[in-house]
Amino acid sequence: MSRYLMDKYQPLVAYTPGEQPRDMQYVKLNTNENPYPPVPGVTEAVMAEAGRLELYSDPVCIDLRDALAARYGVARQNVFVSNGSDDILNFAFMAFGSPRAYFPDISYGFYPVYAGLHGIDAHPVPLRSDFSIDPTDFMALDGFIAIANPNAPTGMALEVSQIEDILQANPDHVVLIDEAYVDFGAESCVPLTAKYDNLLVVQTFSKSRSMAGARLGFAIANEGLIADLEKIKFSTNPYSINRMTLAAGLATLKADDACMANCQRIIDTRQATVARLRQMRFEVLPSKANFVFACHPHADGGFLYRQLKARGVLVRHFDSPRIKDFLRITIGTPEQMQTLFEALGSILEG
Repeated sequence: MSRYLMDKYQPLVAYTPGEQPRDMQYVKLNTNENPYPPVPGVTEAVMAEAGRLELYSDPVCIDLRDALAARYGVARQNVFVSNGSDDILNFAFMAFGSPRAYFPDISYGFYPVYAGLHGIDAHPVPLRSDFSIDPTDFMALDGFIAIANPNAPTGMALEVSQIEDILQANPDHVVLIDEAYVDFGAESCVPLTAKYDNLLVVQTFSKSRSMAGARLGFAIANEGLIADLEKIKFSTNPYSINRMTLAAGLATLKADDACMANCQRIIDTRQATVARLRQMRFEVLPSKANFVFACHPHADGGFLYRQLKARGVLVRHFDSPRIKDFLRITIGTPEQMQTLFEALGSILEG
């Protein structure tokens, strides 16, 4: 860090993304990527736009917004798109977070980072002892609320009725529901956006649509909230989505049934994974995401993480005291999960 960094940014604790080592070939179960490639038509759409890079992309993203509006039963003015859902979360904290923000204490690691970046008073709300969110803890608060549903890294989800209770209890503040993993078994709050003007639902193409490398996210909300996000976007980078990503997003939505079929494959593999881990005496939290959160009564989480990495299997381990014994394990293909089970068996037998 240089001496030129502004004083207000000196205390920032940056987000730590999942590791991407290159020293060997790994079975990569640490960053919640989809194990299946983009659906047919995406590569061809990207290649077609690759020959037109001398032209700016559409800053308003009309075609993609129209396609998303049709997919989710809303109007174009209810849809915002940007460079990954992280971009939208950043804009939302910037636009709606001051002076204070509330979010679960064990959740997506970017929430406290964005609060710090924008000088927002952060109020982490403790999860219950079983790692679930207590909706009553988010009633009648005096600030912006951000909830990942399903939550990460736990994979647990609130019911839509519980989220509606939170919306009703906080009519004067924006409630952001981060649905990055919703397509793996949870229920979306998108229909509630027609009823509540303080609800902002954020989703991504990274997980269920196999486009983590393309960087494309979207939000659905009341027209006023979308206009607020557009103002922030056009005050920073109107061309934040390149031509190839826009084309990939459109092609993906045209084959959305195939994406949802891949989600079902992952759900099936998740169920088999939970059963196998429990046979190995792991405690596994109930998950509606494309990962599971698990711990073993006789093996330290950090030890398991290091031993798996040494055997070519990457999972995610967090040093936070309350969850240090847990591993977050992305659901891969059945073959990848079998490699995980064999590695875990070898470690536990030793």
